Amino acid sequence: MKLKASAVESPIGSLALAVDETGRLRGVSFGDGLERTMAREYPGVAMEQDETPARVVAALDDYFAGDQAALMRIEWSLDGSVAGDGFQARVWRALWEVPVGQSISYGEMARRVGEPGAAQAAGVALNRNPIPLVLACHRVVGADGAMVGFGGGLERKTWLLRHEGALLI
Repeated sequence: MKLKASAVESPIGSLALAVDETGRLRGVSFGDGLERTMAREYPGVAMEQDETPARVVAALDDYFAGDQAALMRIEWSLDGSVAGDGFQARVWRALWEVPVGQSISYGEMARRVGEPGAAQAAGVALNRNPIPLVLACHRVVGADGAMVGFGGGLERKTWLLRHEGALLI
């Protein structure tokens, strides 16, 4: 598999992106670490630098400008990921169903993928999410609403939840 890597600036810092040959998003990283993540999820992947597809840039720009539905316009794929169709991939796909402006707990995420009682395992899966922001792991919070567990940092998670209207403080 070949992926094209690029970077875009955003209000939450530089975003490193990886897209496949069809322009579907395969990876997002807050700064560095994109190549490591893509190598973990897609062993043998070849990465090359390229420009970010215009439709991805437009959707990200629209999202950060306040169009809450804009991330839903970004095509993405997990096809060929080592996660396959296992628990981890089910958690990642379930993120797509968490609406903008809402948050759920890790326990609720585990229930949604058919594994009640696997909140900690859901947290581990979320930590390995290769497409954060678009597969919105920032919308998953502690059972008491606490800001916990976000690879992009809790400051970004808080910013994103405020931006989406899910955090009013």
